[in-house]
Amino acid sequence: MASSSQKQGSSKYVTLISSDGFEFVVLREAACISKAIKKMLAGSFLESKRGDRCHFEEINGIVLEKVAEYFCYNYKNRNREDVPDMDIPPELCLELLMAADYLDSECKKKSYISLNYC
Repeated sequence: MASSSQKQGSSKYVTLISSDGFEFVVLREAACISKAIKKMLAGSFLESKRGDRCHFEEINGIVLEKVAEYFCYNYKNRNREDVPDMDIPPELCLELLMAADYLDSECKKKSYISLNYC
């Protein structure tokens, strides 16, 4: 059975583009943990019309790379318990928390806990 995104003719993947031009290709289902990305791709936003490419002028490549890594990590471990924390460099903690807030992501809730390890 095809998923709803495949029924609409959308790609299985989305491309996240940072303010400095770096591109990260992520599974759509993994990236849609972010309410902002989900709305951007589903609604009447420009991103839904330009081929599943989301531009983030507010997020640099280093931070967006870690966000994309988190999306994949979360997707891979979504049905597991006792998942170890991701390694987050202390110098990125504040920027990652701001990106999670901007993306209105479920990872924001987990980020507050993970910041204790920074």
